[in-house]
Amino acid sequence: MSDAVLVVGAGPTGLAAAAGVASVGRKVILVEKENVLGGAPILSGYAKLVPSGEWAKDAMGRMVKRVADSKLVTIHKGTKVTKVEGGPGNFACTLANGQTVNAGAIILGTGFTHFDSINKPEWGFGTFEDVVTTTQMEQMVAAGKIACPSDGRTPERVAILLCVGSRDRQIGREWCSKICCTVSTNLAMEIKELSPSTDVFIYYMDIRTFGLYEDKFYWKSQEEFRTKFVKARIAEVTRSPDGRLLVKGEDTLVKRPIVIPFDIVVHAIGMDPNELNPEIARVFGVGLEKHGYIERGEQYTSTFSSTRPGIYVGGSALGPEDIDTSISHGLAMAMRAVGDLAAMGARAAA
Repeated sequence: MSDAVLVVGAGPTGLAAAAGVASVGRKVILVEKENVLGGAPILSGYAKLVPSGEWAKDAMGRMVKRVADSKLVTIHKGTKVTKVEGGPGNFACTLANGQTVNAGAIILGTGFTHFDSINKPEWGFGTFEDVVTTTQMEQMVAAGKIACPSDGRTPERVAILLCVGSRDRQIGREWCSKICCTVSTNLAMEIKELSPSTDVFIYYMDIRTFGLYEDKFYWKSQEEFRTKFVKARIAEVTRSPDGRLLVKGEDTLVKRPIVIPFDIVVHAIGMDPNELNPEIARVFGVGLEKHGYIERGEQYTSTFSSTRPGIYVGGSALGPEDIDTSISHGLAMAMRAVGDLAAMGARAAA
């Protein structure tokens, strides 16, 4: 029986899982398909993380360093697992580089894919240069300057459109992405901090700054940073003769049409299942739920199990999730995997 644990994915979930397994003296094999570690916060250039307010590069840098410095962790970057044979206690996994590694348990922290706003063409992304996504706006914040991509001018008015790629049955996205409202209210405050003269509007169906985030983000952005919230149904984003963007739709509180000019329109993009999930399901022999996320096994007495024994799954691989919860999932999966391996070893020795 192998006492090593294979962790797939080196974002927040996978890094937390790897650190958790190593903390109790077990060997970890960490496989990441990209050439850098850190997952979406690093690859997409996030600015400050919600809810901590810490810069993503600093927080993720510490998580990466903790794992990279561990003598118990072997890291394979720029590669994938291509074949998995065996079962709990004795998995044989082939990597894309031809190497075979053995593990007693497998943890999938394979994350999500950002919604591609091209799939919402009526809202202007891909047509107008000044229509951007929240990740692109985060990159502006990280660079320290808010400017219109088309000509570099400081925007007078910015609109953030919520639920782009979430809660939209017409494009097959029936789920709430959980974190977009909070990220958007935080982004509104960051825009104002860098560009105090810019007015920020958030157009929403419903506001879902869940839990303790309501006061810290929703009310704070409204009361201290003067973010304007408009309950509306947006029909389209077009361009006026003077070059500014026009947000068209209906103010659903007062039941009247709206046509409002803006300099930048931001799509608050949702979380899609990892685009590689069909491949992941085939390679690891796990199921997918109806939306394409990885399917859970038994939920309460076998927490974080997948549909294949010995393989665990958590974080945003299971569905839309915030970073703090994803990190907690990683640590919990580490304890599940180590505990199950210990129980297997005890039974074998009895």
